[in-house]
Amino acid sequence: MENLVTAKEVGQYLKLSESTIYKLAARGEIPGFKIGDSWRFDMEEVLKNIQRSRSICRRPPVVPGGK
Repeated sequence: MENLVTAKEVGQYLKLSESTIYKLAARGEIPGFKIGDSWRFDMEEVLKNIQRSRSICRRPPVVPGGK
């Protein structure tokens, strides 16, 4: 079963404001969905999203024509 949480709970976990969570979700930068006027987040999906972002940031840069 999904571990559904609110924007406030995601914000507390990530140490971000609730309004930042809403903005990120609206832009599709973190996974979430709306039920009526309320956003809900599957914490497992949020954590997977963070892991993917972290692994992308750790990759060495690609240098065109470089060795």
